[in-house]
Parts: sequence; structure tokens; C-alpha cells
Amino acid sequence: MTVQDNILYFAGCNTQELAKTYGTPLILISEDAIAKKTDEIHRDFTDKYDHVRAVYASKAFLNSAMCKIIERAGLGLDVVSGGELYVAQHAGFPMDQIIFHGNNKSVSELKEAIENGVGRIVVDNFSELELVCALSKQMDTPANLLFRITPGIKSDTHAYISTADKDSKFGFPLHSVPSAFEFAKKYENITVMGLHFHVGSQLQSPQSHLDALDVILKLMSQLIESGHPIYELNTGGGYGVKYTDIDEEMQLATFTAPIMDRIEAWSLDTGHKRPLVIIEPGRWLIANAGLTLYTVGSSKSIPQVRDYIAVDGGIPDNIRPALYTAKYRAVIANKMNCPAEKTVTIAGKCCESGDILIRDITLPEAERGDLLAVFGTGAYTESMSSNYNLLPRPAVVLVGDKGAFLIKRRETYEDLTRRDVLPPHLK
Repeated sequence: MTVQDNILYFAGCNTQELAKTYGTPLILISEDAIAKKTDEIHRDFTDKYDHVRAVYASKAFLNSAMCKIIERAGLGLDVVSGGELYVAQHAGFPMDQIIFHGNNKSVSELKEAIENGVGRIVVDNFSELELVCALSKQMDTPANLLFRITPGIKSDTHAYISTADKDSKFGFPLHSVPSAFEFAKKYENITVMGLHFHVGSQLQSPQSHLDALDVILKLMSQLIESGHPIYELNTGGGYGVKYTDIDEEMQLATFTAPIMDRIEAWSLDTGHKRPLVIIEPGRWLIANAGLTLYTVGSSKSIPQVRDYIAVDGGIPDNIRPALYTAKYRAVIANKMNCPAEKTVTIAGKCCESGDILIRDITLPEAERGDLLAVFGTGAYTESMSSNYNLLPRPAVVLVGDKGAFLIKRRETYEDLTRRDVLPPHLK
């Protein structure tokens, strides 16, 4: 981020010119910021340790261009739906480098995964295991599996993004894992490669991962000693990112170094061979590569209560503040040298009282037509976007030293009716 002539430049590009060219709301993705993160992954993980692998958790942000960026960076891809799998396939991403997650994959999704040779299917429960095994046998096609385990530990994060508690919709309960291995052994096309766990998102410490490892490594020893080899251990992601000034900028090694130390110590203590270790950064890689631009519209002052300014987006392009009370930093992008002296609340334009992007932020005096830039919107904004209030979803532009490139066009009003079908009696 730099400033020239009172204007915010993002990844070397003039935000005001981008807004004029592409309209607002507008999501910008910095290719350079992504490259810095993938370089850090290689420096502090894949180049530092033998027998490890890094996979991008694509639910944070995915389209064809992102698939190409991730492939060229030498990372695998984690998908959680048939739609994400289709986008990856459409972009030509290598199917054997994909890990397919999800707690309720449909029959058609599993058939697509098996048929196309997806690298790993992460089986989430016994019901799904029975289905995968039956489909693999029916299709006479092999499938490599990981079992997602619920370690039963608490994570210090929002309840909606905590995934490792005993009472979770995700994963096999610990007691059922040995019988799942025994069941899978009956099917010659099925290979259980190992285990997966994920403890939650936006974590500020590796403690949850280490607590989970204490449980998982003990389980691994029991499985190996019972004749069930563990070739791979997928430790998930969830590494926190800096959204506001009170957040820390988390380094990858803050998480991966203690995780690897704990696994290496287990291997030395037990004499069991260390499995391939996989990490799945998503938000950590893409969140701060993103910036959203909005145009300021109406304003409202309630004496002794609050001052509001409204922008031309909100819940449809960023539901996270309403869903998780997520917090963001922002600036007036065309008034970067003006003093920040007024505390306001940034409201979206949707017909919801909860459509508040940022509460009580101090900014320069904002006027109709000003450009608001919200930082850290690369993860879970575009991917969670909707047409609520029938607002067209925003364009996405990739920016960097090569210039600015549209990678997802803005929806039109025509797009909003494209799926409508009139029954004969209403024509």
C-alpha cells in the first residue's frame, strides 16, 4: 500500500482509477501479496522439511485465475464441493493434487471425485465411508482416503469457526476410527492413506493444533500397532491473519514449527516412521491479498448516538461482519492525506439492521462519491457473496506489477433473471 497525490495505491495500482474503470463494489486481489505468502510457505515449510506438502484451502477464494496461481506456485488444492471441484477441473488443475473435503458429499460429487482421480477424498463419517466404498466397488475405480478425526478439543476462536470440539458436525468420533479402518480393509479398491484434523479458523496460537496432536498421535500409535499403517497426516490450517490494528501478523512458522517438532518427537519416541505431513492454509494465504472498494452514498447523524455513512455494498459482498461480528480496517482512498477526525459507522445498503460493515471507525470527513477501501477482504468475502436484495455480485480484479486484469466480471441485472423459469400458466 502506498499513497500518491492523496490517493491510495494498492499493489502499485491507483484505486480511484480502478473504481472508475470497473465500478464499485470492487474486489481487488494482489498477485504480489499471494506470491509473498507462497514464498513463505516454501521457505518455512516445504523447503525446510522433508516429506511434507502444502495445499491451498480454496473455499476462502477460488476462481480459474486463482487455480492457475496456486498450480504455478507448486501447491495442491483443497476443495469442499462439486462446484469447487468443477472450477479446478475447468482451469486444468491436476486432479491428483486435489484433496476433497466435506461432511455431506453427494453421490454425484463422490462419483465425480472417484472418476476423475482426485488425489484424496477426506471421509468425514461412517455413513460416507460406506458410500465411498460402495461407489468405488461399483465403478471399479480406486480411491485414496483420509479419515477426518474430531479430536475433542477446544479452540480459542468464534464458535462458528471452531471445528474440533467433541460436539461437532465434522469428523469421526475417536472411538469409531479403528472400526472405520477395519471396514475399509474389506474393499480392494480402497486405500486409507491416513488421518486429517482441523481445529478451527483465525487462530492466534498453535496451542489448539498441539492439543489436537496429543490426541491424534496417540490414536496413530494405536492404529499402527493394530496393523493399520498411517502414510499421511493432514493437520489442516486455520492460521490467523491481521484484520485490525490489535491483531498480530501471524507467521507460518509460528504454527508449522511446533507442529513439526511435536510430530518428529512422536516418531523418535515411538519408533514409528513419520508420515507425510500436510498443511492447508487458506485464509492465511489470501485474506490480506484482498481489498474491497466501495462508493460512499448517504450519511446520517443521530446526535449523542452515532454518525452513519452508507456504501454501495454490504451483506451481499461481505457477510462476515453480520455473521461473525468480523472486524476490518478501512480508509477513505481518495483522502489519504486528510486528517482522520470523525468517528462513524459504515453501513451497507441492504434492508437489514445488521448490515453494518464497520462500527465506530475514525476517518476523514466522508462525502457522497468518496471511495472507501476496506482491507483484508481476500478470504470469505467473494466466496460467500450472494444476491441478497438482488444486488449483482461485484467484479474481481487481479492487480500487481503486471498491471490490472479482470478475473471475474461484475454480474448484470440480466444475470439475476438468467435462472428464472415461467410456468406456462404465468406466460
